[in-house]
Amino acid sequence: MTFFVGSTFASKVSAATVNNDYALSSSEGSSLKTNNNVVIAHATAVYAPAKNVATYEKRTWYSNGAYVQYIVGDGGKIYRVGAEGYQAWGAGSWANANAPVQVELAQTYDNAEFRKDYVAYVNLLRSSAVKYGIPTDVDSSAWRGIKSHLWVTNHVWGDHTDPYGYLASHGITKAQFANDVKYGFSSSGNNVNPTPRPSTPINKKAVHVTYALHQKGKQWLNLVKDFGSGSNGFAGVPNSVHDMLYIKVNRGSIKYRVHTIEDGWLPWVHKGDKNDTVNGVAGIKGHTIDGVQMYYTTPHGETYQQAYYRSQTTQRTGYLGTCADNGTVSGYDNFAGMLGEPIDRLQIHINNYSKY
Repeated sequence: MTFFVGSTFASKVSAATVNNDYALSSSEGSSLKTNNNVVIAHATAVYAPAKNVATYEKRTWYSNGAYVQYIVGDGGKIYRVGAEGYQAWGAGSWANANAPVQVELAQTYDNAEFRKDYVAYVNLLRSSAVKYGIPTDVDSSAWRGIKSHLWVTNHVWGDHTDPYGYLASHGITKAQFANDVKYGFSSSGNNVNPTPRPSTPINKKAVHVTYALHQKGKQWLNLVKDFGSGSNGFAGVPNSVHDMLYIKVNRGSIKYRVHTIEDGWLPWVHKGDKNDTVNGVAGIKGHTIDGVQMYYTTPHGETYQQAYYRSQTTQRTGYLGTCADNGTVSGYDNFAGMLGEPIDRLQIHINNYSKY
């Protein structure tokens, strides 16, 4: 099976081979045909080979209730799982019913591998849209075109924000992604921007976050701005227990919540006011925080940025995995902490990529 890769000029095409080793059989997957209105762009939620993701979707398509038509990765390879033109289970009922093709981009830390994956991903999205008579505009206001999972979340249903978090980690902005998909790449991919991270993203604003933890049984600790090295580079006190958290940003907005050993996850907090222990801080005085989640919203028209954060616990040495927003961003942990282990320090910064 092959699909045809478009470039800036429609006459320039090349064939790319699709691996069918993990394709669902004729008795597997949905038997419902789709309307041909959108192509959905995803990113996987883990840093794992595309082959592994395809294997997993093939094995668990029914028990897990999730699969798409194509997985792209492993240096530009394409693996088919679901059948084109038939509903996949990737982005909710509306998207599934209107997307003849949904594509997952596997995640890698390797920039050279990413560039190969990105070429194949962009060209597959574009050629699929052309094949089904779908506009190649990305995330336009129209209800036809190539749509990110984030667009589906914002306009229809869901809480996913992919693929933008992962693309941003390799320096690809929303604007660049839209331009690349609209025009495509040559088969060699020579016109892929080789710079893994732009030095001056379009309309990127400096966002600073200030935050503090309240030491259990004592008082609020000093405010920390962003993060750094040494004792002033994080909120909290090593080997101590904390019960309340305060976070505030200088632009945009942030919501946050904590998990306590005594109560589980507490409600989201949308403002930062240490004098308002009901609505202005997360946590309950005297109850031990062992988990933190947050989500940053970028002002309209600015470069998309996220809250990147990480923590340590009283029972482990070294920071746990980095989180991005509230767990809907692919490739990062979905909360800071280890349930059952008190958090003793926390670091946060807002950016379009992780600095950790």
